[in-house]
Amino acid sequence: MKVLIVDDHESVRAGVRTVLESQPEIEICGEASNGEECLHKVLQLRPDVVILDLTMPFLDGFSTARGIKRLSPSVEIVLLSMHEGPNVMEMAKSAGASAFVGKTQPLSVLVRAIGAVAHKQVFFPHLSTDETILQ
Repeated sequence: MKVLIVDDHESVRAGVRTVLESQPEIEICGEASNGEECLHKVLQLRPDVVILDLTMPFLDGFSTARGIKRLSPSVEIVLLSMHEGPNVMEMAKSAGASAFVGKTQPLSVLVRAIGAVAHKQVFFPHLSTDETILQ
């Protein structure tokens, strides 16, 4: 499974890359530092999954997610953000994301989210407990 990592902080991209490279079924096909660069790389690299930050320069994560879905509807989107809550998750779903992971959660949760979207499941944190729901 080819994964594109999109975050405006290089240290976040590096951390995510390190964790995902240890997963044999995941190939990191590229990185982008903003939404505009992401859209170009989606067309160029044809990833299966995009891990997408919400707050970025030039084009925010919601707008970028909608752009990804217009360009390549089959690409799965995992939003990775420091912003959490029911409104953010609803907006993520509306923008086309299949998963949401908070940056405060362990990176193992991100690995689980990628596994879920790879199997065409959605993955959003349950709002009333620390559990995660799969639908």
